Amino acid sequence: MARYFKRGMDETRTHAHDAQVRATVEKILEDVREGGDAAIRGLSERFDGWAPPSFRLSDSQLDELVSGIPRQALADLEFAQAQVRHFAQVQRETLRDIEVETLPGVTLGHKHLPVGSVGCYVPGGRYAMVASAHMSIVTAKVAGVKRIIACTPPMNGAPPAATIAAMVLGGADEIYILGGVRALAAMALGTESIRPADMLVGPGNEYVAEAKRQLFGRVGIDLFAGPTEVLVIADETADAEMVATDLLGQAEHGPTSPAALITTSEALARDTLRELERQLETLPTADVAGRAWRDYGQVILVNSLDEAVVEADRLAFEHVEVLTSNPSYFLDRLTNYGALFLGEETNVAYGDKVIGTNHTLPTRGAARYTGGLWVGKFLKTVTYQQCTPEASRMIGEYCSRLCELEGFWAHKAQADLRVGRYPPERVRTP
Repeated sequence: MARYFKRGMDETRTHAHDAQVRATVEKILEDVREGGDAAIRGLSERFDGWAPPSFRLSDSQLDELVSGIPRQALADLEFAQAQVRHFAQVQRETLRDIEVETLPGVTLGHKHLPVGSVGCYVPGGRYAMVASAHMSIVTAKVAGVKRIIACTPPMNGAPPAATIAAMVLGGADEIYILGGVRALAAMALGTESIRPADMLVGPGNEYVAEAKRQLFGRVGIDLFAGPTEVLVIADETADAEMVATDLLGQAEHGPTSPAALITTSEALARDTLRELERQLETLPTADVAGRAWRDYGQVILVNSLDEAVVEADRLAFEHVEVLTSNPSYFLDRLTNYGALFLGEETNVAYGDKVIGTNHTLPTRGAARYTGGLWVGKFLKTVTYQQCTPEASRMIGEYCSRLCELEGFWAHKAQADLRVGRYPPERVRTP
């Protein structure tokens, strides 16, 4: 039976916090719905101290920001986007339009059509989340989305140049310096100056995730990608330095970012706890990572690898890193995770920044029912059907009887009309 060496925050406290987040988001969305641009301006000034003449960056502003990025940084951005683009293109190639004759004269098919317009949210605040621009904008481009708008908050009173460069290189059509719930509201509801999008994508904090939840239905969303999560599964072959490093690597995202260790080794569990404290003494982001680990960190000791699978699937974390002698054991057995990182040679930072898989992933247990953002999220799979006269008469006879069985008389009339219109004597035979 699993034993906890360390538990995260009590659920009662997290539920109370969730209620406060819901109420805050609801009020902001209502303000934007009623106040449009004026509300956006007031909220931006209140939360970010940012109220420029226009939230949308002009072509000249974009050129100036991109020209100020060092050549090596631009090359690195292009490399990362090439990896994301290539993997998304390979994924797109797996999605085929189909057409099949299911019965003589009955043709059914489906097509994958891109969403018309997408709003991509790229988080900011403490960190410039440059890579989030690759994950949403580049992937949407590969899917064939015609209009891509992107929002990111200001940093230190100015547009974050590296993030803007990534947006431009990725192919965004409209770029706004606007953050948080107000950005999601503007992209979903529209204002006098911002035309609404059909879909919202991108990660963010709990407020951004809640805004997407409340806006879902008005617009489509990718998934609820809130504060990032990391789970490390390790056995006695892992070393505490690597485990602690990889846990803190995600905990530094924010003070509400859960990090967990599941291990079969009590010695490793104890060593990791000591190593975490040691690393936090010198980590530049210890103020955030230390708080996240204190409030949301978990260490779970299990008796077997099978029990580790059970516990990992129960947590259903966003990122799962496997540091065991046989990582493939978990690739074959785990079912609830956003992305899997197999062996010490890879890590979550690779996935977050550059390796090519998408880093917008399910959190808070959503991995039980969905995967992360990928090219397929930007596509609508729509169906069509066509019948010959002979097939219409045959299908219509079945349909008529089934509609009568259910009491749908107007439905039955549709079928009967075709049966009567295509009698055997009027149907040509070859």
